[in-house]
Amino acid sequence: MTIVPITSPDLDAAEVSWFSALCSDDYEFLGVPDGKLRSSWAHCSDIVKEAEAQGFRNILCPSSYQVGQDTLSFVAGCAPITSDINMLAAVRCGEMQPIMLARTIATLDHMLNGRLTVNIISSDFPGEKADSSYRYQRSREVVEILKQAWTQDEINYQGQVYNFQGLTTDPVRPYQSGGPLLYFGGYSPDALELCGQHCDVYLMWPEPKEQLAERMRAVHAVADRYGRTLDYGLRVHVIVRDTEQEAREYAQHLVSKLDDDQGSAIRERALDSGSLGVSHQAKNRDLADMDGFVERHLWTGVGRARSGCGAAIVGSTDQVLSELEAYQKMGIRAFILSGYPHIDECRHFGSKVLPQMKTCSLPHAYGRVPEQPPLTPLSVGERR
Repeated sequence: MTIVPITSPDLDAAEVSWFSALCSDDYEFLGVPDGKLRSSWAHCSDIVKEAEAQGFRNILCPSSYQVGQDTLSFVAGCAPITSDINMLAAVRCGEMQPIMLARTIATLDHMLNGRLTVNIISSDFPGEKADSSYRYQRSREVVEILKQAWTQDEINYQGQVYNFQGLTTDPVRPYQSGGPLLYFGGYSPDALELCGQHCDVYLMWPEPKEQLAERMRAVHAVADRYGRTLDYGLRVHVIVRDTEQEAREYAQHLVSKLDDDQGSAIRERALDSGSLGVSHQAKNRDLADMDGFVERHLWTGVGRARSGCGAAIVGSTDQVLSELEAYQKMGIRAFILSGYPHIDECRHFGSKVLPQMKTCSLPHAYGRVPEQPPLTPLSVGERR
């Protein structure tokens, strides 16, 4: 029995995803920059290609201004070099006028033949310090406009931020029926309201399992008010080795050269460094034991030099697999994993754990991806 009702209760597989380090987030030693692991097109696209070769079903492409390359440009570049893996593009709502964003997403979805998924984010823009309620209102309006664009013949929308009337949706019809799945993470009441009403997969950062269960109950309570269910995802790092001792030793290797001042500077330069979710990751570190473990296999050391997702599942192949199975029993249907260095850990997990898991693509499981190209103007529909 899952913690709460979910959209895919009968799905006996999980969408297992990897992470492309677009935001200067690849290291051999955390907090020690290495030019070979910079967030270049060459390196980050190699991560994508390796993840596809290993059999991962999706890959998160994050968004950051100060330390990152542009996410949607990167996803477009990956279209011709991939054939199977989905691309989870982080979209910071409001960066692009919503109608133009709808067109960009539709274009990408067609370039990828329906392999696009979208991570809705609501962080501040560079140079902006907006009230949280305003940011989530802006995101709500963007999402509602996107849904009109993907499901109706016209866009007619009047909100507090945006107002559009009588716009044809011909240029913004995506490849997927109903548009790409929307993944979302956020902890505030405004965030839960937006997710519960409009999004498909609620993403959580690693915490002890009871805290994750509480978070699932909270967002389900909102979704239930709208007559909806959600699927749930976990964004977490992994360190998998042949034995638990080897995995724990590698965890200590990662932080063996970390200067705490440098780690703090890395955390604070992120645009979401003051968010409620980040504060929960810091609380995990405060509750951890002397070796940084807040549960036997959940190590918080990554968060010493990273804003956002700050913990890793650490253990032997069987232990990591057992942890993921326990999360699946809770109702988690999507895992977004990463490790350091990203290509090396991708191979470790891909060779040791992934072959023992039944995996899926959630857009395919949801029936979003048509068997034949859709009748849209960007595909094989009538040219007008």
